[in-house]
Amino acid sequence: MFSGTIPAAASPADGVQYLELRNALAARIAAGEWRPGDRLPSERALQVSGQAARGTIREGLAQLEAEGLIYRKDRSGWYVSPAPIVYDPTRWEGFISYVEAQGRAPATETLDAMAIAADAFLAGVFGREAGAPLNLIRRRRYVDDRPVLVEYIVVDVALAPDLLRFSFDQSLTGILKSHYGLAVTRNKVEMQPCALTGREAEALGIKPGLPGLNVVRTSYDAQGRVVEFDREYWRHDAVKISVEARVR
Repeated sequence: MFSGTIPAAASPADGVQYLELRNALAARIAAGEWRPGDRLPSERALQVSGQAARGTIREGLAQLEAEGLIYRKDRSGWYVSPAPIVYDPTRWEGFISYVEAQGRAPATETLDAMAIAADAFLAGVFGREAGAPLNLIRRRRYVDDRPVLVEYIVVDVALAPDLLRFSFDQSLTGILKSHYGLAVTRNKVEMQPCALTGREAEALGIKPGLPGLNVVRTSYDAQGRVVEFDREYWRHDAVKISVEARVR
């Protein structure tokens, strides 16, 4: 049997108050009072200045985060989100190259690099038998010291033997091209919104359930062989997809 005090339901005014807070903070960001990368006042300071409940403050900040206007750093506070990276996933161009081309500072951190056996799905992707040897590389990518995506890359051992001897904090594109003569001539790309949960949320240092973008890319060489199979999980506020298509 339930016993104890039943909490009162939230009043309509509570919802209005957090939206008013959201609107006030968004207006100050739009006016340039806080610029990309700037730290917002602490939750305590916002609570005192706005005379609002702590829960209201957090709801307003969470709304701004969901919209991509701000983001949170663990044990540091809330910051104004920088401009997103413009990304064309159909191009065979490494992350480092297109981020630097936009005047930003890229970095890569290898989280795992290991040999795996192809399951039924990967065997179908690579046209190999189940159990065939593959290499799996999991990396976290940064833009201006901010983690923006986690990627899982699978490469066929038959095309790139001894690949695991390299450091993958550098360009994998460059390694495959310079050491194995592998050049991509065609990409198949699938994109869909997703919720960032589990290992992806943990790796990006975000609250599980925030929106993200899942990019799945299969890259082929001129002979039709799969050079890479790549799954990317982006922060939703860190990327802007731009694809140029010619009309015939």
